Amino acid sequence: MAPILKRKKFIDVKRPQNTADQIVCPACKKELEKLEVVINKYVCYECGSYFRVRTSNRIKMVADKESFTPWFEEMEFKNPLDFPEYEKKIFVAREKTGLKEGVTVGEAKIYGESVVLGVCDARFLMGSMGHIVGEKIASAVERATELKLPVILFCCSGGARMQEGIISLMQMAKTSAALKRHSDAGLLYVPVLTDPTTGGVTASFAMLGDIILAEPGALIGFAGPRVIEQTIGQKLPEGFQRAEFQLEHGFVDAIVERKNLKKTLYQILKLHHKNEGFANFADGTDFVFKPTELMRERAAKSRSMSAWEKVKSVRSTKRLASVDYMEAIFDDFMELHGDRCYRDDPAVVGGIASLCGQPVTVIGVHKGKDLKDCMKHNYGMPSPEGYRKALRLMKEAEKFHRPIITFVNTSGAFCGMEAEEGGQGEAIARNLYEMSGIKVPILCLMIGEGGSGGALALAVGNEVWMMENATYSILSPEGFASILWKDGKRAKEAAEVMKITAQDLYDLKVVEKIIPEFGGANEDALFDIAMFMKYHMKKFLEKYSKMDGCKLAEDRYQRFRSF
Repeated sequence: MAPILKRKKFIDVKRPQNTADQIVCPACKKELEKLEVVINKYVCYECGSYFRVRTSNRIKMVADKESFTPWFEEMEFKNPLDFPEYEKKIFVAREKTGLKEGVTVGEAKIYGESVVLGVCDARFLMGSMGHIVGEKIASAVERATELKLPVILFCCSGGARMQEGIISLMQMAKTSAALKRHSDAGLLYVPVLTDPTTGGVTASFAMLGDIILAEPGALIGFAGPRVIEQTIGQKLPEGFQRAEFQLEHGFVDAIVERKNLKKTLYQILKLHHKNEGFANFADGTDFVFKPTELMRERAAKSRSMSAWEKVKSVRSTKRLASVDYMEAIFDDFMELHGDRCYRDDPAVVGGIASLCGQPVTVIGVHKGKDLKDCMKHNYGMPSPEGYRKALRLMKEAEKFHRPIITFVNTSGAFCGMEAEEGGQGEAIARNLYEMSGIKVPILCLMIGEGGSGGALALAVGNEVWMMENATYSILSPEGFASILWKDGKRAKEAAEVMKITAQDLYDLKVVEKIIPEFGGANEDALFDIAMFMKYHMKKFLEKYSKMDGCKLAEDRYQRFRSF
């Protein structure tokens, strides 16, 4: 459900009282002041539902003033099937909307950032995709590729244009092929899905973005509700195919309120600036970390813990989580969702951020902070969708030359029936396979439990660092004792012989650095730990920025080859 926006009071605005200045919300049926709706960016101030937006207003909302230059406005209309009355329909649509076709494309700026911008308009034959729509989109993407510009496309369509039959169908392949070339050139594409986005548009350019955004409550699907009901007689539940449904099922990265859309697009553009090297500390930060005497005292207390005490310590919900470090270390973090296949796994949190001005991809396993939060995040046990989401983000990082930083804290991969049905083993194997060859620096931090292959699937790095009280093992001490000694009660004894502590693994050369916890990884120590990490992350990026992509992958290969 779209968020409810409270009615705002506007002063010094004269509101004419005639009925022409009143509109009715199609969702809540309440009579609204048209002027207030416009000021509220065409969102009902009573129920929060979104009005559809015409092209000119959409451009005003996201593009800098007078920065939009339209392209390809004059394209020859054809009636490929000689469909009766088709020319008349086009003429009427042009007269009614003032548009030449169902999509408008051109170059614009968003807070000074140059982009190719496209806007589909539902008023023109429901934004259906005919040959001119497909040609304009393909041509705009091709020009964007030549100019090395990102593409932002507001999608709104009922699907293929029936009057053009198979020719309309061909536009799906044409637009998709143009976007493939744009992507192969290392360029950014962001579709914004608005109400409705269905049919052949959904099955082509709408769902091919590097980052896919959606407006609240937008209908998004291949076969629309009416088609489904009339074709197979299936009655759909409330909320089915809405933006929130698509987010939960892993098909969109974020739902963005209209009032935040321009700012969000700018943030995405800024985090996708093309960097020649990896250590591009654009803000000029000369960050220095100096431990204090209090920090040294806290660190000394941690070193006396036994292996079993460390096992118990990392399992505490009081322990700092990956999201805590992400918030403390990075700027402009934007969480991205979904594996684009089935679901968004809340056990894995990932997105893009900046470290001292350098864009990075950040991924972490999140266990939860209390019982309710732990249940929501499945106690930090990723499902196949979580590993596939992480891999999607890593491959996107490789495309845009962004270093990857992972925070690992999991007792292991989820072992339920649904995980096996989803291909848990394949998902873990695929991550190991792909991470070994990724051509950007990868830094992995073991911040809590590192349980078996479920942890390793996010820890194939050029370097692996480990917090001093963290553990990293083939499986839990309880499982180890049960398998080898047939007695799970000997877990404490197993913890001592398994060599699972940071010092053990540093001696075995499994990890390159031990991160001090300054008395325990809790809220009191967050700032100290985060600043230590941030300082050494910067040094890591400076070191690995000297390697090209092939050398980075070879370095990672040799690291694991040596074991």
